[in-house]
Parts: sequence; C-alpha cells; structure tokens
Amino acid sequence: MPDILTKTDYRYMRLWSFILFAVAVIADAALAQDFLNPAKNPPVIILSAPDNIQKFLKKYLKLPIDPFPDATTEQAFLYRTQKEIRNLLATEGYFSPAISISHSTIDNMTTPEIKVDPGILTRVGEISIIFHGDITQQNEKYEKRIKQIRAAWSLPTHEPFRSADWEQAKAALLSDITQEEFAAASIVSSQAKIDSQQALADLSIVIDSGPVFYFGAIQIEGLERYDQTFITNFAPFKVGDVYRRDTLHLFQIALQKAPQLSTVSVTISPDIARHQAIPVQVAVTEAQSQRFAFGTGYSSNNGGRGEINYRNHNFLDRAWNLTSMLRLEQRRQTFFAGIDTLPDQNNVNYSLGASFQMTDIQNLKTIEQKIGISRNYQTPEIQMQFGLNWLRENKRPEGAINQTNEALTLDWRWRRQVVDDLLHIRRGDVTEFRVGGGSQFLLSDQDFIRFYARQQSWWPVGSRDVFFLRAEIGYTVASSRFGIPQEYLFRAGGIQSIRGYDFKSIGVQEGNAIVGGRAMATATAEYTHWLTSQWGAAAFADIGSAADNWHTMHPFLGYGGGVRWRSPAGPIALDLARSHETGTLRVHFSMAIAF
Repeated sequence: MPDILTKTDYRYMRLWSFILFAVAVIADAALAQDFLNPAKNPPVIILSAPDNIQKFLKKYLKLPIDPFPDATTEQAFLYRTQKEIRNLLATEGYFSPAISISHSTIDNMTTPEIKVDPGILTRVGEISIIFHGDITQQNEKYEKRIKQIRAAWSLPTHEPFRSADWEQAKAALLSDITQEEFAAASIVSSQAKIDSQQALADLSIVIDSGPVFYFGAIQIEGLERYDQTFITNFAPFKVGDVYRRDTLHLFQIALQKAPQLSTVSVTISPDIARHQAIPVQVAVTEAQSQRFAFGTGYSSNNGGRGEINYRNHNFLDRAWNLTSMLRLEQRRQTFFAGIDTLPDQNNVNYSLGASFQMTDIQNLKTIEQKIGISRNYQTPEIQMQFGLNWLRENKRPEGAINQTNEALTLDWRWRRQVVDDLLHIRRGDVTEFRVGGGSQFLLSDQDFIRFYARQQSWWPVGSRDVFFLRAEIGYTVASSRFGIPQEYLFRAGGIQSIRGYDFKSIGVQEGNAIVGGRAMATATAEYTHWLTSQWGAAAFADIGSAADNWHTMHPFLGYGGGVRWRSPAGPIALDLARSHETGTLRVHFSMAIAF
C-alpha cells in the first residue's frame, strides 16, 4: 500500500525545497563572484608604481592575463616591458627612472613584480627660437612680430617637459608664422637637450620663414551653370594683397553660405617660386538651383505654424536668388516673395520684395500689403541696409474705429555682430540701430520718424555658464500715432521682450484692443547654468513697457526660470515666467522643424 503524505509532510517538503534552492542560489552567486572578481585570481604580473604613474602605464601597457608557458617567455616579456616603460616615461618627462624586477609569492605561486620609481620630473630649461628668412629683415613690423611669436611660445621655462606638449608647441609656433605673409615657413631643426643630472630640457628651434607671399589669380574648378564672377565677387582680397590665412577662411565661409553651392574648398599651394602671386584654388560643387522646403513649428507668441518655401538660386540664369514663402500661424499669416542679386566685390547687393500679411493679436486685426527695394552691405561682422518701402495697412481694433494707413518710407538699418559661435553664443555682442520715416508730402498719411536701438551682450562665467543682458529702446517722433502703420509703432510682451505677459499685450488701449504706441523700452538679465554640454537651466528677469509717450509709461516686470537645450539648429528655450503685476504664470516656448 503506498505511503500517504500528510499536510505536515507537504509543509516540510516545501520548506526543505526552499532551503536547498536558496543554498544553490548563494553558491552560484559565490562562484560568479569568484569568477568576476579579479582579486581572487592571482595576477600574472604585478606593476608597482605611484598612483599617477601606474594609471598612465596601464593605459598604454598590455599586461598578460594568462600565465607564461615557460621561464624564457617570461624573461623576454619582462625585458621588453622594461624598455617600453622607459620609453613611455620619457614622453612624460621622466628620463631617469629606476625599474627593478622581483618575485612575490601569492597563493603558493611565484609572480614577477615590476617596481617603477619614475625619478625626478624633467622641466623646461633654456629656450632658443632662431629665425631665418624674410622675417629677419630690418623692419619694425617684423621685429615686433618676432617678439610676439616668442612671447606666445606655449611651453615656457620651468614647465614639465612632455613630448606631446613639445610637439604641440612647435606646431602652434609654425601655425603662428604661416598665419600671415609667410605661407611656406618651416622648422629647419628642433632639439630638446636633456640634462638628466639637473632634470632640465634645453629647447632650441630654428625657423625659416621663407619669402612673403602675395595673393594671385583665383583658379576655379566645378562651375557649370554660373559665370566665374559669381566666385570672384565673394573674394575679400585683390590680386597683389599680402597673404593671410584668415582671409582665405573668410572667402570659404562666404562661398559656403551661397545657396548655389553645396561643397566648397579654398586652398593655396605654398610654392616659393610663385610667392609674388600665389594662385588661390577654389573647388566647388553646385547645388540644385530649385528647391521646395516644408516646415512646422510652435511658438508661444504666435502659436502653431506650418510653412512652405520655394527657392530658385539661378533666377533668370543670373545666379539671383528668388525666394517665396507661405507661412500660416494661428495669429499671423504671411506670404512673401523676393529677389536678391549677387553681392559685388564691395559686398553690396540689392533686394526687391513684396509681402502680404494678416494678424490677429490682442484684439487687433491688421491686413498689410508691402513692397520695397533695398541696397544691402554685408561683411562677417557688419550688416547695413538702406531701403525704400511702400505699405498699406488696414487696422481693425475691436471696439474702436477701423483705419487704413499708408506710408512711403525710407529705412536705414545697421547691425554689428561679434560672437564666438553663431548658434551657441558664450561671448559676444550684437548691436543694432534703425531709423525710418515718412512724410505727408510723399504718399504718407502722417509725418513721422521712428528710432530704434538694441544691444545684446553675452559673458562666459566659469567653464560653462553664461550671463546675458539685453536692452532695447524705441521712439517714434510724430504729432499722433494715428495714421502711422503698426510696423513703425511699438508693443511689448512675450519672447525676446517681457516674459510673463502675452505677446504684444503691452501697449496702448484702443477700444478692447492693444495697439502700438510711440515709446518703448525693455531690458533682460538672464543667467544660464549648463548642467551638461547640451542641457541647461536659466533664471531671468525682464522689465519694460510700451506706451504713447514717456510720461504715461508704466514699467512691467516679469521673472522666472526655464530649460535650455542646444539643438543642432540652435538653442531651444522653455520658460515659466511670472507677471509681477498680476501674479499670472505663463509658459514661453518656441521650436521649429524644417524638412
């Protein structure tokens, strides 16, 4: 008769099963720990050295993990490793190391031990930089330049002598000389004389500057649709100008910005025999002349948007740029078409454009038609524009009288931009001035002159952070705001103005709408702390106002914090701002995606 198991027996069986399972798990974990923990597996080689030296050597030395098959293999490895250690330490400035071999017994196994005493760190002693070539001419300019080059030497006396620093200092020295005039300069000889007893390295370098180089003709490869003047007009130099590497760099940047080109290379071959007129070699690949582009985005100022662009970069087969755009936003709808001619050798080009725009912001609806022509001057730092514009605006404020305003205006704009990075600025300034106006004697409904100025400055703080200040001021000189289009008046609020307040919600009350006034001033202080290379947190305060005159202006204050992201297309900000007037919290955000 089979045995019958009681409930108690079942409980004991489950208990013992659990105990056995736990023991098995613990045993497996112990075995795994033994396997993963290298401390329980005796090392094949022991390397003993000061912590910083040991870390350095282990980075470049490959120590065995399997036991040596015989004593001969072990001896060969130890001999070779001692030589490698001496060579490695020499690159770090240790030229008299003491290296010894001994044997230790670990777990009944004899293990070789390499003991390393790096010795005294060698430092830079005397420095001799000797020049030959045209740079040695009796010329005050060259004498001053030689002094500057020697002063800029990056491996000064008493600094640790490391091979990498020595090579980098020589490369920087040569780059300094070839930067301007002496394109074929070379290092004739260089020597580091090591005194092991004094732990000093005396350095000597002989430089031959070669002759002065001058720009010659531009040689172009890759052009098919365009005339060569399309390239030469971008050149920031003339034949016979003294060679400067920065000038070539500016030339390449200007060409890269041209939408007609997809790839650009600007180089010279520093042939001493042709130094009086060195050819500038330009190799390009042309881009497609016509292109459609689509995009979407969102901004707390104007809401969501969709956009379509058509561009023709060879309009009328003259390499002119035809641009047309249809942008539909929740509060603003815009259509624009314009033609830009190519810049000439004086960096001047001309633009002709026309636009149609409808807006519905703060209970003010506008319909604007505009056509204009302008003369533009542009360099990497300066932009200047002088234009003639005619515009007609239908203004419909809720609860007030509708108006139609017309103006024929002359406009002047000047902008200077000096920043370290166009997309992610840490240091720099942007300054802007605008003046524009119209007269009743020349097709305008009102006599007025509008003045506007803005200053933006960035300062780096520490290794990552940035402090930013912005200030703007504007005033329209006129007997009244009536008859003046909104483009020549001022409202405030929103992104790039006063956060904590709706877009253009600060201005003059007209019925139930907010319209532009004749006076405006705003300012911003912002500090951004970058937590990583791409993500940061910001704190800010904005203040300012817009009104019909200075006497009625009341300052509005907004402050808060936000998140910053360095996207590939530029910085994106998400801010939470508080209105000091009402205590209302508002989110300010903008993002655009093109595809």
